[in-house]
Amino acid sequence: MGVYLNSKNPWSLYREETKAAYFVDKSDMLAEVLDMVEQGNKYICITRPRRFGKTVMANMIASFLSCGIDSHDLFRKLKIGSYKKFSNYNNQYSVITITLNEIPKNCSSYEQYIGRIESKLIQDIQKAYPDYTFSKEDAVWDILKEIYETEENAQFVFVLDEWDYIFHRDFVTEKDKMSYVEFLSNLLKGKAYVSFAYMTGILPIAKYSSGSELNMFLEYTMASEEKFSDSFGFTESEVDELYERYLVNCSDPKVTREGLRMWYDGYHTRSKERVYNPRSVVASLLNNNLGNYWTSSGPYDEIFYYIEKNVDDVRDDLALMVAGKPVPAKVREYAATSMNLSTKDEIFSAMVVYGFLSYENGCVYIPNKELMDEFCNMLMKEPALG
Repeated sequence: MGVYLNSKNPWSLYREETKAAYFVDKSDMLAEVLDMVEQGNKYICITRPRRFGKTVMANMIASFLSCGIDSHDLFRKLKIGSYKKFSNYNNQYSVITITLNEIPKNCSSYEQYIGRIESKLIQDIQKAYPDYTFSKEDAVWDILKEIYETEENAQFVFVLDEWDYIFHRDFVTEKDKMSYVEFLSNLLKGKAYVSFAYMTGILPIAKYSSGSELNMFLEYTMASEEKFSDSFGFTESEVDELYERYLVNCSDPKVTREGLRMWYDGYHTRSKERVYNPRSVVASLLNNNLGNYWTSSGPYDEIFYYIEKNVDDVRDDLALMVAGKPVPAKVREYAATSMNLSTKDEIFSAMVVYGFLSYENGCVYIPNKELMDEFCNMLMKEPALG
């Protein structure tokens, strides 16, 4: 086992997740994914706001498929255990899992960032295939292609978590972003050694892949795609079940079911199913307290700039939303990738993608009390002049 190739880390993390007091079994997503792969759709990208379970599901997929560790006993107890093709897939693949929000120590350049990924992946491959000799000039895709051409059944599953993380780092230039997209394209696109590629992120691929570099991915977002919508976030029935568990676990329950709905509901799928913020629901039940568990960082902080400056009168519309009034908007998720948002529609698009706002029936609105408190705090600050 290596750092990336057949790492035991995804299995360890997912096993811990299944032991948690308020674990929700969403392993049936695996059957949906694997059926798609059998139909020839082997490039899947899931984009969701932070804290909606992307990493948990990535670890689930990697640990179920990887031949690096026996996960049979773990998954047989879950929903996927009844999948008729369980044995055809469980622990049958060499899986390359890369958590792309990890950076080298004292990293100050894109070259350091991508160099670490390449070198560690090549080290893993060399350890797994010691009979091969590779030159320093060989790119990682050259090495994988050579192995595929020589070894029987030498295909790999790629699980890439937080693919867009690098775009938010100060040291990354526009040229670096193009190089990064080309790296992913060279690694994955049109390669026979790729059995299946699963990728997650916050922002959609479309803007960053301006040409055809990553157009092989089918992308599933919370706002525009129904498929996989119940795999991220908690549904009403799941929160009902968690709340019953909470009443059994807690000797002096202070959280009400209606309180959970008021504080953390308000998101929805394209099929109109209600979705709760999973991290906040679990935190409130563990802490026996309804409160604000929102954590602002990275691109979230950038949104405050547009509110503070009242760009295109966005501050005024947010005041209407705080008052409980939905605001008409044309949300286009790709617009959230712009570095300079200039219109309300672009700003609201970013807020929807980041999880700040919900979008339904042509209007944006503040989804719940947790976010309402966050916006109230923003609006209480004096707006910047000029």
